[in-house]
Amino acid sequence: MGKKGGDYQLKTPKGTRDWSGPDVVLRERIFETITKVFKRHGAVTIDTPVFELKETLTGKYGEDSKLIYDLADQGGEICSLRYDLTVPFARFCAQNATQNIKRYHIAKVYRRDQPAMTKGRMREFYQCDFDIAGQYDSMLPDAEILRVIKEVFEDLPGWKGKYTIKINHRKILDGIFQICGVPADKIRTISSAVDKLDKSPWEEVRREMVEDKGLNPEIADKIWSYAQLKGGKEIVTKLQEMPEVQANESAKQGLEDMALLCSYLEIFDVLPALSIDMSLARGLDYYTGLIYEVVTEGSAPSASSKDVAKKEKKQKKSADPDEDRSNDPTIGVGSVAAGGRYDELVGMFSGKSIPCVGISFGVDRIFSITKARLGANQAMRPTEVDVFIMAFGGGKGFTGLLPERMQVAKILWDAGIKAEYMWKAKPKLQNQFKAADNSKVPWCVILGEDELKDGKVKIKEMGLSEGHPEKDGVMVEKTKLVDELRTRFEGKTSLPDRTVA
Repeated sequence: MGKKGGDYQLKTPKGTRDWSGPDVVLRERIFETITKVFKRHGAVTIDTPVFELKETLTGKYGEDSKLIYDLADQGGEICSLRYDLTVPFARFCAQNATQNIKRYHIAKVYRRDQPAMTKGRMREFYQCDFDIAGQYDSMLPDAEILRVIKEVFEDLPGWKGKYTIKINHRKILDGIFQICGVPADKIRTISSAVDKLDKSPWEEVRREMVEDKGLNPEIADKIWSYAQLKGGKEIVTKLQEMPEVQANESAKQGLEDMALLCSYLEIFDVLPALSIDMSLARGLDYYTGLIYEVVTEGSAPSASSKDVAKKEKKQKKSADPDEDRSNDPTIGVGSVAAGGRYDELVGMFSGKSIPCVGISFGVDRIFSITKARLGANQAMRPTEVDVFIMAFGGGKGFTGLLPERMQVAKILWDAGIKAEYMWKAKPKLQNQFKAADNSKVPWCVILGEDELKDGKVKIKEMGLSEGHPEKDGVMVEKTKLVDELRTRFEGKTSLPDRTVA
């Protein structure tokens, strides 16, 4: 709840939040991990406006187009807040006649979706995108994208071995829909319904297909016989052995792509994290080939299938689109990353087709799960400060050694070491230790009047157990302080990742 400030309420808009303290630190670490992988694969970054001309975004998102935030007319241009980073990237490529690029983009996007804040489902949130545009041999860029996905989740804290990359192919899906008898004008809308199988039971999805979208019940049941297929590369072989699938040109081409992709992913060691899932449809209209999403424990709702179905019907009747559904057991975190191949999107703008494939990581969803997994046992340091400079002493004659503390701070800053001291002329020692502890600073440099006269200072590592030989600190030459600190930093992994036990 917000607070009253004058004649207005102090609160963030629905579906948004302020970020501060350890939460910002953890989110920054997620950014750093993802960016490091992007750069490892040779990507360059771009930036685009937070809003686009409305006509740029129109017709690209299928049923999700209703979630786009439209802006008021300003200066004769009708604009909308960007819904994702993919369509702006396609516009960028078309506008700049880009023939090939491997790019990443980290920025906020906006969707007028029903929020579930604690599960990372928000109206303003960050996406981290990695895309490859250009004409290359079949499935090579796609394989590298999937390798990027694996590297990101293997490097994130608490994620190693706890994620699944679900993949499918739009041409296989389209072929299966054709085999089942779905009318051509209903293929995309039926795809959107099938894509809900990860969070709704088949009974509810079938009801939507038949009652809401007018599909023949027999056709819906045929779709279900294929949509249940999931597993490893053996799924590709199984489908290729079905005569009706081989007879369909779209499905045949898609399966050939998938078989080639699996051979590349075996080289990249991605297959163990992979699930070929015929129920994965990805509702966005611009996908043309391979599609994928990453799920983990917490992606699916905690409620049972029957509860989900009942809730879906109730929501249709009485849902408040602005209500925060964080406590709704029928809402899960959803996919934490998703993407696919979109070979025709650039051509919608320029008339010249440029093949593209990419992945988008949902940072806020990744954050909510990572924070829960780290829990209280692994807190994030609220600052990156490595050294807290203290003055030891007391009594009437104690000066506080402020100039001396400032001089040591300068020495450390000049050496590129993150350091701070208390902004008080005569601080009490216990208050200085409390300040260092609150910030979880791992090292202290303690100055004493007698020691300084001998050209020495004390280095103390925080948190050492009783009986440790360096529990009370180690005296070093002031002229060797920087070298001594760096020697001690080298053996401590807690500094770069800012995680403390």
